[in-house]
Amino acid sequence: MRIPEIPGRRVEPHSEQEEWLKTQVAAISGVDRHRFPGSQPVSFSQADLARLESEDFWVCEKSDGVRVLLVILTDLDAQGNGSGEQVVRLFDRNNDFYELDGFYFPHHENPQKPMLNTIVDGELVCDVDPRTNQETLRFLAFDCLVVNNENVMSRFLDKRYGRLKEWFYKPFLRMTKDHSHVVQNHPFDIQVKDIKPSYHAEQVFAELPKLKHGSDGLIYTCVNAVYTPATDSNIDGLIYTCVNAVYTPATDSNILKWKPPSENSIDFKLVLRFPPLKNDPSVPDFGAKPVFLLQAWSGSDRYEQYDSMYVEDAEWERMKASGQQYDDRIVEVHWDPSVSGWRWMRFRDDKQNGNHRSIVEKIIQSIMDGVEKDTLLERSNAIRNAWKARQANPPAHPPPPAPPTRPTLAASASSFSSVHHSQLPPLDLRYGPLASSQWSKVAGPAVVAGMKR
Repeated sequence: MRIPEIPGRRVEPHSEQEEWLKTQVAAISGVDRHRFPGSQPVSFSQADLARLESEDFWVCEKSDGVRVLLVILTDLDAQGNGSGEQVVRLFDRNNDFYELDGFYFPHHENPQKPMLNTIVDGELVCDVDPRTNQETLRFLAFDCLVVNNENVMSRFLDKRYGRLKEWFYKPFLRMTKDHSHVVQNHPFDIQVKDIKPSYHAEQVFAELPKLKHGSDGLIYTCVNAVYTPATDSNIDGLIYTCVNAVYTPATDSNILKWKPPSENSIDFKLVLRFPPLKNDPSVPDFGAKPVFLLQAWSGSDRYEQYDSMYVEDAEWERMKASGQQYDDRIVEVHWDPSVSGWRWMRFRDDKQNGNHRSIVEKIIQSIMDGVEKDTLLERSNAIRNAWKARQANPPAHPPPPAPPTRPTLAASASSFSSVHHSQLPPLDLRYGPLASSQWSKVAGPAVVAGMKR
């Protein structure tokens, strides 16, 4: 399944329009920063199995698409009512806005009036009909920050999800049925993602083959947590979402992304270093197979050398034949135990930076401390029983979610190396702390150890 391109016209960076949009988003979301405020999940680990028993989570499939916020801004009159004109934009993790034409979102109480300022969280996917191969661009909404000029980030997930469906989606769906011709002008279809209690993970797995888009895991979201906006350092399955959690904009430990340990991936900057020509050491041999360096983001514009990517000779020939630029580009890789190395998956042009080095270490910890599908499903009955017991004896005020107990990287490495040593490379060689490197900058030395970029 291919990753879709964001539709619409990109708003000129650093323009007055972009500055106005960022100011509006910051104002209505209450986030004091002109950056993409969408929450970011953490990787699922062994310790989170106990959390699924002790707290209420919701679960859904983790769509393989492009994360965006749908931003609806409506002119207000002196009384705070909508005057009629709406501005609809998409806001992505690269901090870019895209102008959209053709959409109108009605008010949930009076469809003759426009819905007021709204920010909806979701994923753009490319759905492919298996019979006709026809592609449909679709926005799958799963949460909301603001609905009809009301900031709901401090509400629990079930309340936010209810507002998403009742105030945002149902009026829109009713309008498209009553006036079907308007759909022709829509740049994409809109649906609300189906979310279930966490003990229904097996049912979510069973539905994955029926999906028309790619899915790479699960998302669990805690019901009792607030929406935590992202920070510069954490912009990075099924997805489990805790039902009593409120929407809070950093990575959010109350949103857990599950993947099989073998399928956990990391986004790095890929940098190629070429050897010199044999007959002219002053000239790089761009036809020779280079060293494929993987650099982790350290914040701002800084990258540090972290590891290298394993590429077979035949793969390198295909890379050259493709005509694509590989050097100085963000790529997604996964760990291949059979070659004890990171293997290519795809470009990540939808991301401005690779994973921050702190996120890299967390993902590696998840690989070492990961949970297989069978282990996850074996806990379903216990999760269900604990959930039902809490429903039978609800507390007067739901307690805030407990901070997750996660082993340190060093502790995970110690236990992992004794049990699964054959599955990953020596940890002291490949997963040690980041250190300065002569190859850590794209504009680094021209020659290092006889190698040229």
